Amino acid sequence: MEKQIHVLYTGKVQGVGFRFTSESIARSLQVSGWVKNLSNGQVEVVAEAEEELLKDFLARINQVFARYIRDTQVDWQDATGEFDTFEIGYE
Repeated sequence: MEKQIHVLYTGKVQGVGFRFTSESIARSLQVSGWVKNLSNGQVEVVAEAEEELLKDFLARINQVFARYIRDTQVDWQDATGEFDTFEIGYE
């Protein structure tokens, strides 16, 4: 069953390639949604896929950026089906 995650990353998560790496990981796993920097220094991600793929997506991001991430807030919801690809968004 497809799920959606809404994630807020806090820490030194801007200026370290977070969005581009997240996009690459998402596309390799066929996860759809978007990632963007927020003006408060956080990075926001909304992504949809099968639950196991989303867990893998989160784990890979954490593996690459563990030293930069101070906090991660993840909200799980039912998928909406509104995304076709994974994109970098801009605030």
